[in-house]
Amino acid sequence: MTSFKRSRILSVGAYVPDTIITNSDFETFLDTSDEWIVTRTGIRERHIVPRGSSVRVSELGTNAARIALERAGIAPEEVDGIICATVTPDTLYPSTACTLQANLGCKNAFAFDLLAACAGFIYSLSLANSMILSGQAKTLLVVGAEILTKTVDWTDRATCILFGDGAGAVVVQGTNEDEGILSTCLGSDGVHGDILTFSPWGENRFMYMQGNDVYKYAVRFITKIGQKAVAAAGLTLADIDLLIPHQANIRIIQAVGEQLHMPPEKVVTNLERYGNTSSASIPLALNEAWGEGRIKKGTRVLFASLGGGLAFAGAVVRF
Repeated sequence: MTSFKRSRILSVGAYVPDTIITNSDFETFLDTSDEWIVTRTGIRERHIVPRGSSVRVSELGTNAARIALERAGIAPEEVDGIICATVTPDTLYPSTACTLQANLGCKNAFAFDLLAACAGFIYSLSLANSMILSGQAKTLLVVGAEILTKTVDWTDRATCILFGDGAGAVVVQGTNEDEGILSTCLGSDGVHGDILTFSPWGENRFMYMQGNDVYKYAVRFITKIGQKAVAAAGLTLADIDLLIPHQANIRIIQAVGEQLHMPPEKVVTNLERYGNTSSASIPLALNEAWGEGRIKKGTRVLFASLGGGLAFAGAVVRF
């Protein structure tokens, strides 16, 4: 396998279900209101897989990955591996990534899932980068795909209003140009893991979250890992053109932006239309920013996120 100086993101693809649930829809079965939800979260609507639907997360991921491959001009048989970040897999085994491999016809690809909750996309991107630089692969698909609405208690207004479903995918390929992934930094704090949990076992199979604590640690750790990733890239925060954070809550995003001295025009947000889609949120936001022309040659982007674990991650990419 050829050795490469860097790995770069060639393309991005995204896919969300057609069904939309608005804040007003929640008013019909919860003690809540559009104003209450928007004020506390910034979310106005989210795309969801309808309850009782047979749609699986691999279908969302397949659609997003197929778009990414088409945009990159990469044939399925050219893909060396697929890394799928998800906390809502079709099955524990086979992995969702293996199902993606079959659906896409990537007959030469290895495939596996990675679980780091909302930090899963950057964790997967970091791993893909390492595998390419070590010579294990040339072209990889990194997919973040979730049906989070299967994990929520629809009677709990503190959590069910927050989440949406969707998938995003990027094609990552080795390059000897200066563009590409400049740094990735990973971290975790298992001591505080009990503030954000989901167990598929037992009777209470719902997501549990201590909202105030999640806010506090999210701002602290996302800021910290973002600063670390920028320094590891040999840059300063003033060198960053765009911040694409995990789309969890507008208050978290605004606080992180302030801590990182990023003016609002440099911070990409789309959670008002998608809600929190966990590992899919950063590629969904990247897809929109790219489509709007905000990603150009030379654009330096900071990705940063925190998820259950607690797991947090940052990456700097020059496009």
